[in-house]
Amino acid sequence: MTSATLNMLAADKLNGNNYASWKNTINTVLIIDDLRFVLVEECPQVPAANATRTVREPYERWAKANKKARAYILASLSEVLAKKHESMLTAREIMDSLQEMFSQASYQIKHDALKYIYNARMNEGASVREHVLNMMVHFNVVEMNGAVIDEASQVSFILESLPESFLQFRNNAVMNKIAYTLTILLNELQTFESLMKIKGQKGEANVATSTRKFHRGSTSGTKSMPSSSGNKKWKKKKSGQGNKANLAAAKTTKKAKAAKRICFHYNQEGHWKRNCPKYLAEKKKAKQVGDWRDDDASWNWTCRLSNCSGRAST
Repeated sequence: MTSATLNMLAADKLNGNNYASWKNTINTVLIIDDLRFVLVEECPQVPAANATRTVREPYERWAKANKKARAYILASLSEVLAKKHESMLTAREIMDSLQEMFSQASYQIKHDALKYIYNARMNEGASVREHVLNMMVHFNVVEMNGAVIDEASQVSFILESLPESFLQFRNNAVMNKIAYTLTILLNELQTFESLMKIKGQKGEANVATSTRKFHRGSTSGTKSMPSSSGNKKWKKKKSGQGNKANLAAAKTTKKAKAAKRICFHYNQEGHWKRNCPKYLAEKKKAKQVGDWRDDDASWNWTCRLSNCSGRAST
């Protein structure tokens, strides 16, 4: 018995509460040393004293392996359990006795593990790696206690336990009928999780940039941009202030156009009749003496009274 084997057996001695893990450990040790066959094969018939070597060899091999396996099993038990089973001659007898003693506990462990697998749900924001590894541990516990869940079913359980943020990944796997192994599934989920985190960071950066753009100077003391509802007023106010040179040019153009107008009061250019200084002065003076006659006004009233269609000639 090597030191590595002794350390493995001593690290997980059976005490009644760890039957499933202990059974897994002892089976591993027996397989490594090619001894596990004594638990599943019957002991060959004891050969006669004068039997040939060919007849004696299978029995001697089994007897030697049984002795070694029995020693391993007793060394892996607690002191109380070891004393109880040291009188048994074969490794198989000891294992059968231990199974009878702790089979109910094994059934309960299997039941609890299956219940966890069926109800497991990963929380949003949790590590997908830790979640998948935890599911794999429970798959192993179920198998150690006599139940078998094939790998395709294990993948399905993991996919169904993922949160809404992994909905796209799950739908892609189902729609395209991707046959993942547990190892590949774990790697793909971690890659998808990393991509989602990068995408989320970019989205937050865009929101922060937009906020700074539309609320510039909120902390630096500079003026903030006008709101959309005030844009038109702001632009009108800005355009109303105008360029002084442009305003002066516009006034000059207006005066030039006005200079070409004809005053029909005395047939001279420069303004309209209504703006003629001489006309306005005469009108004011005539009103003061009560002798003002507005040709246009008189004409309008004359036409209304006589229903004329044209100006009467004088």
